[in-house]
Amino acid sequence: MDETIRNIAVYALPVLFAITLHEAAHAYAAKYFGDNTAYSQGRMSLNPLVHVDIWGTIVIPIMMYLFTPFVFGYAKPVPVEFGRLRNPKRDMAWVALAGPIANLIMAALWLLFAALLVFFGVSEAFPRRMAEAGILTNLLIMAFNLLPIPPLDGGRVLTSMLPNSLAWKFARIEPYGFFIVLGLVFLQLVGYWVVPVMQLGRWIVDMMVLPFTFVLF
Repeated sequence: MDETIRNIAVYALPVLFAITLHEAAHAYAAKYFGDNTAYSQGRMSLNPLVHVDIWGTIVIPIMMYLFTPFVFGYAKPVPVEFGRLRNPKRDMAWVALAGPIANLIMAALWLLFAALLVFFGVSEAFPRRMAEAGILTNLLIMAFNLLPIPPLDGGRVLTSMLPNSLAWKFARIEPYGFFIVLGLVFLQLVGYWVVPVMQLGRWIVDMMVLPFTFVLF
């Protein structure tokens, strides 16, 4: 139990930062492309409390961590009125990509933090484990949200890329998207998408941080 509590403590801050920046990035992108809905509701904020869903962000993930071999959770979705975007079909993709891109950048910042810990000779396990958790959490959230199933970000991107005749048909599965994703999680099929996308993300993060490590070391 002590180890479980330590693991929760290590991941708590990285998870809060990851979901906060992810959702705030969606809100910022929506405002940039013409929809002020999220901004008017206070969702373009770095305050974690406005993005946290008590059940989806805290209770369900902790219970699944304690009693199942996998973890699943979610934050409050940022409200976006796609019809208000200047170019709804095109801009939908940019609004959707803003969240995963934010997680990719945050993973790079955690990796830079880990490099700084080494540079300054910090040997304590807790900050080093937190840095590792920050990298892993952000890459996982990025990859999971890029699943090409609406209403996940990847589903929005795919809808934006498809021809109009196919896009509206594909978008019709959105009401069932949550159950499809949940089924993939329980069948442990999500890894076939998430793992390679995380590996690609880690390579990109390494390339982003590499110039700074040259300066440090």
